[in-house]
Parts: sequence; structure tokens; C-alpha cells
Amino acid sequence: MFVFAGSVEVGTIYDWVPGLSSVVSWHASPASLATARQAPVSGVPASYMQAQHLRGFCEFADRGLDYSRLCVGCLDLPGRCDIRAMTYAINAHLRRHDTYRSWFECNDAKHIVRRTIPNPADIKFVPTEHGEMTPTEWQDHILSTPNPLNWDCFSFGIIQCADHFTFYVIVDHLHTDAMSLAVLYREIGTMYAALVSGAPPISLPPAASHDDYCVLQQKYTSDLSLDSPQVRKWIEFAENNDGSLPKFPLPLGDPSEPCGSDVIIAELMDEQQTARFESACIAAGARFSGGVFACVAFVEHQLTGSETYYGITPFNGRGTPAESMTAGWFVGLVPITVPVAASFAETTRAAQVSLDSNTDLGNVTFDRVLDLMPRLRRPGQDFTMVNYMDAGIPPFSADVAARLDGTKAGCYYDGRTLAHPFISVGRLFDKTWVSVLVPDNPIARESVTRYVEAMKSMCVRAAEGHDAMAHLYNVARV
Repeated sequence: MFVFAGSVEVGTIYDWVPGLSSVVSWHASPASLATARQAPVSGVPASYMQAQHLRGFCEFADRGLDYSRLCVGCLDLPGRCDIRAMTYAINAHLRRHDTYRSWFECNDAKHIVRRTIPNPADIKFVPTEHGEMTPTEWQDHILSTPNPLNWDCFSFGIIQCADHFTFYVIVDHLHTDAMSLAVLYREIGTMYAALVSGAPPISLPPAASHDDYCVLQQKYTSDLSLDSPQVRKWIEFAENNDGSLPKFPLPLGDPSEPCGSDVIIAELMDEQQTARFESACIAAGARFSGGVFACVAFVEHQLTGSETYYGITPFNGRGTPAESMTAGWFVGLVPITVPVAASFAETTRAAQVSLDSNTDLGNVTFDRVLDLMPRLRRPGQDFTMVNYMDAGIPPFSADVAARLDGTKAGCYYDGRTLAHPFISVGRLFDKTWVSVLVPDNPIARESVTRYVEAMKSMCVRAAEGHDAMAHLYNVARV
């Protein structure tokens, strides 16, 4: 387990041992479960990322592999939890966001059926007291969360301690992305605080609809053809990556061997180095994100000798203020192409131009590209994404400032088999960090450790203004 600035813990659920404290969890009532089972079929399609997730779960199950799928987070709050107020806050959140009203049947790779509860008021989560749990019981509690083919693949709870309680959430990735978790904490936390202070329930502006996002995404992609410029760009990108999406540059072990997963976390730059790195990016005519992808390009050049970096980064598909207040998986993928130049400034400018000019490709699903160009291939388990996230910008900034200042929080992974490695570079507490979700085997750990060490070296060199990039470009190929 890794602890950021004494406040935020990150690890797998096996690192999280709450101690001998009383647990209360909220799950769907029997009546809500019955209503969900009888929910009518909806014409709203699954989003691209939801369909990928459902297919991945089914394909892994067919291979006897336990698919990594849960997002688990927690936040400490003062005092003794008012169970009645928390019940109201949880149900208000669930009824507000339409993603929680749907569940899916996945009969085969092409046939996914959505069923939707018509009336949000039929969603009712009720508390269950568990008493104290041993570490094994606690881990089993998390891992017993129903799979994404069940409606109730999300739950909430509290761990009551002497002077505070820990609010936790367990949500299948089917219904959440990073911004959704920020929305969840903000809504439930604000509603709960209002109620326990004696105030009436807070009134929020209407949320947007994740269903509408799914419909618009399908309409947009169905109108694409081989002549669409966005599709041609994706095809060119895939053809430069052996007909698919880019792979992690080092060995990761045998993907057919069940091994679970782990997370490797390291500080890339301290406060002063982070500030100097940003200044170097600005001086190059770019932003911090451009500098991050420039360093990734240099790392891949060092490790493989590649003259051009090809990468994929997640794209936030929320296009309106209302969508920024909406739970659901609003994510697309953006391809990045970075020619490795002899200087940090030149490579950073190229990375920023590629990132900014390809943002519109985040609305084009690679599934649709595969439909139009069948000779391309779906990526395997060595496919890798690199994400950059700044906790100092909305919607995270308000939550970080208000809730993480001296408050203990946590983010945990379920430790199951990964669909693919995931690299995340983030700015938090004025420092820069990298975390890598990695298969839990010796080959993958050695490779990722080597990758992280190279990444740290590149970032520090850039921050300190050394003319080491040119030296690397000319001679360092290992």
C-alpha cells in the first residue's frame, strides 16, 4: 500500500485492513431486486466502454479468469454515522442518476441487451449491520459484490470507529469513471452534512442523462464511414501499431496464467521539480500534459529504440456543465503520435499538438473502426493506456481541497486479473506521481519497475533543465 502525503491510501483491497470496527452496508432491498429482474428491455445501447467491459468480463470468465472490475473508495468523516441520514443521501444519489437504473444481458460478443427500471423511486437501498469483521471477512465482503451482469453491482457502507466513521463505496466499473466518483463523494457527502446539521435536503440542479450520452454516441459512430477523416486517422494509427492498439514496451508474463494484479506507485517529482517541469512545458509552448507524454515518448525510446511514440489516453466525454455533475462512464480513447526529437521542448510541443488535435477522435469508438476495417485487430492484454490527471482542476479540485486536507481517504483495486495494464500520471498535493496497475507476476513487476524508474529519471532531467534528452536520443538504446 502507498500513502500520499499521509492522507490518501492507494493499494489493493488486500492492503486495506480497517481494524476491529463495526460495519454497516447498504444494498438493494428485496423489492428493488425484484423490480430490477422484471425491468423491461430498453432501446438505449450500452456505451462503447460499457460494452468493452461486459465483453471482457464474459471472455475472461470463459477462460477461467477472474476479471478486475471494481472501483473501491473511502473517505473518513467525523463523529458517529447517522444511519437514517446516510440512507437518505445514498438513495437520493442513486435515484438522481440514470446509469444506476440499468443492467445488462450479454449473450455473446455482439448481442448486449439493456434492461432499465422505469421509475427511479423503485430504487431503495437499505442498511445491514455486520458488526466487526476480520480482514478475511472484510475482503470477502468487497469481492462478493455481484458481477456486471447483475443490476446490484454496487453498494455502500460505513466503518464506525470511536471518533469518526469511514464512508466507503464499491461500484462496478460499468457505472463509474474517476469523475463519477468525485460526483458521488460530493453529492452524498453534501447531502449527509446538510441532514445531520438539521437542514432540509439540499436541492441540486438537474443531472444530465447517461442514457442520452449512449444514444448520441451510437448515432455519431453509426454515421461514420471509411471516408470519414476521423476513421482514416484511427486506421492509420492502428496500421502503425501492427494493425491494433499500442502495447506495453516490456514483457508482462503469460496472460493465460491467473495471477491477479497489483499496483506500483512512485513519486516522479517533488514540489519544486513539479513547478520547474511546468515552467519548462510553458516555455516550450505547451502544457504539463504535453511534457508528460514527451517523457513517456523518451522512456519508450530508451527501452525499445522507437523513433515515434504511439500512445492511447482516456478522453473525458462530458461536454456540458450538467454532464460534469452526472454519474456514469463518459470515457473515450484518444490516440497520440509523438516523434521523438533531440530536445525536451521540441518533443513536448509535438506531444501537445498531437494530443490537442486528436481530441475529437475520442468520440470515435475503436469498435466502430473495427467494424469498418475488419482486418484490424482488437487489442490484447498487453494493450496499455497512459492517463494524465490533475487533482487541482475541477471537478476534483473542490473535493481535494475540502475533503482531503488532513482527511484520510483511500482508493483500492480488487486485485483480480487485469484487462490490460494502466498507467496514470497525476498531480496531487503539488507533487507528481505515477501509478501502474500491473499483472501480479515477477516478470511484469520487474518490467514495470524498470519503466517507472526510467519515467522518474526523464521527468527529473526535464525539470532540472539538463541537456540529457539529446544525449539519450543519440546514444541510449538499451
